[in-house]
Amino acid sequence: MSKKPSKSLAQELDRYITPFRHDGAGKFHLKDYKTNEKSDLDKETAQEILDANKKRLIAFQEKLYAQDRWSVLIVFQAMDAGGKDSAIKAIFEGINPQGCEVSAFKAPSTKELNHDFLWRHVVALPERGHIGIFNRSHYEECLVTRVHPEILAREKLPSRLLTKNIWKERFEDISAFERYLCRNGTLVLKFFLNVSKEEQRERFLDRLEEPAKQWKFSMDDIKERALWPRYQAVYQDIVRHTATPHAPWYVVPADHKWFARVVIGSVIVAELEKLDLRFPRADKASLQEFENVREALEKEEKGARKRAKGKMRKQPHAQ
Repeated sequence: MSKKPSKSLAQELDRYITPFRHDGAGKFHLKDYKTNEKSDLDKETAQEILDANKKRLIAFQEKLYAQDRWSVLIVFQAMDAGGKDSAIKAIFEGINPQGCEVSAFKAPSTKELNHDFLWRHVVALPERGHIGIFNRSHYEECLVTRVHPEILAREKLPSRLLTKNIWKERFEDISAFERYLCRNGTLVLKFFLNVSKEEQRERFLDRLEEPAKQWKFSMDDIKERALWPRYQAVYQDIVRHTATPHAPWYVVPADHKWFARVVIGSVIVAELEKLDLRFPRADKASLQEFENVREALEKEEKGARKRAKGKMRKQPHAQ
């Protein structure tokens, strides 16, 4: 009997990927994506999947780094307390820090405001062979800036460019930017951690109760929470206008952190598998050189052993 072909990672993990993927085909409504989805998983099984994905990610990263052809940009967006930090920590535990960088984008500095809105993100892009993680990203420039017009005013754009089309134009610029990255060997993975307002409240209360988490809390979080409907509407607009086949959005159910990590980790390893990453192979000339080096090292070892035996013979016997 012939053996059944083994499933690829993408096929094996598809149930945690495809339901949450939007590539711009068809209509998109954020309300259609449940924040508390957890499939048929329990925490124990989810942890097993997370651990397996960690091992896969570590193996893929070694090949990515050694091959030095592709780079990976991972974008995380979420409301406050959406679980971005903990997801990054849980999923990328064990990754070689030499090949992975995390960039957290706060309010832009004076220097950054003197450049175009993509500048500070461009200079933080991962080099070939590396994974770059954006904890918040260029999407803040059509999210927070849209909710708070006073921030846009600080960007010092010429007044004639501040038209009603500015958000449509930024969506177009971002999509072109991501298409450019893909055409130059950067895999772009975008995750929106979709948390409910109720779950956010519980997480805020946890932060207030635990001294180790209180530093994360700010009164600004409460002010932003009051703008929840506006943020949800803008996030919906962002996904609708910037989800493409080459850079789709993954709308991750984030009320259960353990399930969110399954989805994120599954997407990453499945997409890395598609890159067909391999360790570089040495050419014939290098192989011959390696053989010469091997012979020299083995000869050196034999000489060391011979000298050690000679010294042993010369040592006087104990009386």
